[in-house]
Amino acid sequence: GGSGNGMEFTSFKSGSSFKVRVLGTEDLIRFYSYGIYKKVNSFVAQNPSKMNDKGFPVADYTPWDLAWKYYQDLKKAAADKGDSKAEEKYKEEAAKYRVKERYALGFIDLETGNPIIIDLSKKQAQAVYAVITKFEKKLGKVAFELSKTGSGTSTTVSLTPFIDMEEDLTDKERENFNKYDGKEFDMSLFDGLLFEADEKTQIENLVAAGFDISLIGKSLGAGSNNEKDDEEINDEDMPF
Repeated sequence: GGSGNGMEFTSFKSGSSFKVRVLGTEDLIRFYSYGIYKKVNSFVAQNPSKMNDKGFPVADYTPWDLAWKYYQDLKKAAADKGDSKAEEKYKEEAAKYRVKERYALGFIDLETGNPIIIDLSKKQAQAVYAVITKFEKKLGKVAFELSKTGSGTSTTVSLTPFIDMEEDLTDKERENFNKYDGKEFDMSLFDGLLFEADEKTQIENLVAAGFDISLIGKSLGAGSNNEKDDEEINDEDMPF
């Protein structure tokens, strides 16, 4: 669970930026995350599924993988029938439950002098990592601006070196930069960062997300407050 040192991801919304020091090229972890924005907080599976090279689950499915697969199969069937409207709808549903490959990257925030950990998508992490490796030999001399712009699928994260450390950083920021000379990022800060959900919690999360768990042969044991939706579902509304 979220035990460990109480470290959390630093909020990194679009429009925000940090002046940072990068301590090395390996201050990161990869993880596979589930969750639905504003509905179910992101979590990792206590017993992860087996993935193929493209990051799709292929065996030992978690309950969320089963929900994803349920809609994937419907999407395929709709595609085979040439029903593009249904195909699009199932594709959207499948995407909600799909596992996402993400990366946690560690930096030193020069404003505070404290370590921060940022949560990035695979694409964002690759862009940032390319800059880190390019400047690998100069990490001890160069500070960077880490910023996020745009929204939705056009969100961009960039890591840009400061050309002039004297001019671009305040005295305090330079002091915080120098404080980390010869130091490595504390990798133990990644421990307990991610919430690990067991099978029962994942099933509860599916219910919270509005997924009918009987469709994947799951149920919550007696005594759980598995409340029914307020709205009655009309047979005619059902897509199948």
